[in-house]
Amino acid sequence: MPELKISRRNYLGALGAGAGAAAALSTLSCTQPQPTKEAKKAEEIPPPPEHERRMQWWREAKFGMFIHWGLYSVFGRHEWAMETEAIPVTEYELLAKQFKPRPNAARDWAKLAKRAGMKYMVMTSKHHEGFCHFDSKLTNYCAPRQGPGRDLAKEFVEAARAEGLRLGFYYSLMDWHHPDGAKCAENEESRRRFVDYIHGQIQEILTLYGKIDIMWYDVAWPLDAKGWESEKMNEMVLKLQPDIVINNRNQLPGDFGTPEQRIVAEKRDWEACMTMNDSWGYHKNDDDWKTPKTVIRNLVTCARGGGNYLLNIGPKADGSIPEESTKILNTVGAWMEKNSQSIYGAERCQVRTSMYAGYTRRGNTLYMHIHFWPGATAVIPGLETKVKSAKLLASGKPVEFKQEELRVVLTGLPESAPDTPVTTLAIECESEPIQNMERVRKQRQRLQA
Repeated sequence: MPELKISRRNYLGALGAGAGAAAALSTLSCTQPQPTKEAKKAEEIPPPPEHERRMQWWREAKFGMFIHWGLYSVFGRHEWAMETEAIPVTEYELLAKQFKPRPNAARDWAKLAKRAGMKYMVMTSKHHEGFCHFDSKLTNYCAPRQGPGRDLAKEFVEAARAEGLRLGFYYSLMDWHHPDGAKCAENEESRRRFVDYIHGQIQEILTLYGKIDIMWYDVAWPLDAKGWESEKMNEMVLKLQPDIVINNRNQLPGDFGTPEQRIVAEKRDWEACMTMNDSWGYHKNDDDWKTPKTVIRNLVTCARGGGNYLLNIGPKADGSIPEESTKILNTVGAWMEKNSQSIYGAERCQVRTSMYAGYTRRGNTLYMHIHFWPGATAVIPGLETKVKSAKLLASGKPVEFKQEELRVVLTGLPESAPDTPVTTLAIECESEPIQNMERVRKQRQRLQA
């Protein structure tokens, strides 16, 4: 089901020194393409200190909410409107006075995240437009001193904590508003001012609100790791928040990789971030919504490959959630209520081949997630591990099976899918489930010879 998506990372890679023109397109698929050269290189570099300890909760969580919210929501024409529509800074700044969200809108986000089965939330503290949701002492271009008149980051933190969710801040290194944001690549005095500004704001968001669980950098244009002083940046982050986990977008590998708008299973920890339509920020006319089934399939695919799924909402200017986003996540949440044990804490799963199902694993239990119901009989081809029992996960109803030389056949299933939008079977095996499709192919060749 390939869908064309615009990747921020690919977009920035296509831009020239003027931060100009056309976007590169990337593909979203439920298949898992090979990691990029960048990801492979990152896998060879040791992670930050105490990586294993800090990542334990994150590996268990599997599912999180991304929130892209900013002045662009007033426009309702995509979060890149300032760049792609060539809006002058002085004109765009006027939106800061018009941006007046209702109080504590984040409470609805957090409640929706919890209903959806999400375990953590990451909100944009500053996107590329340069406007800050937090109480920054380094600029007046921030929520407390503009239209909102209050600290929106604080409201987000309090809302997430009230629902028992972990939380993190997205922070864009690139800044279209700051006068040194582009000049810093060519002028050392500009670089020094801008890097001090960026480091200072990161320090602010990690000291104002108590414990923060995730530091989510984005877009390192126009500097490299040396220019950003990224090692110093990460050392500061870990000193301020010893339990935090850090992503890889300040030009260092960090604790986890971040494939965008696609699922790419890396050998190290990774998290696929995706939109629910084609936009990160609120876009009032973007109607290309994913179905709940697609969201669940993506979540299963991430969990199967040992990764997390960070799914985005783009609130409106008043902070309300688009109705379509709420409907999708409520449906996903109803599914998670019955099937979450197949997702949380899932380990990398070697079984993958099926034309109508995806797989996850916890220990010796294989979960078969059927999205295209086959009828009374379902098959797992090439499963070499001995099966002990099988059942429908949501109801607990036992499922009959017979294990043949080259497959496991699950029988006596209802003609129509008992659950929607995906039905999950739990299959207990004697050891870690292993699928050997090469053996299936060789056996077929022998029979045909």
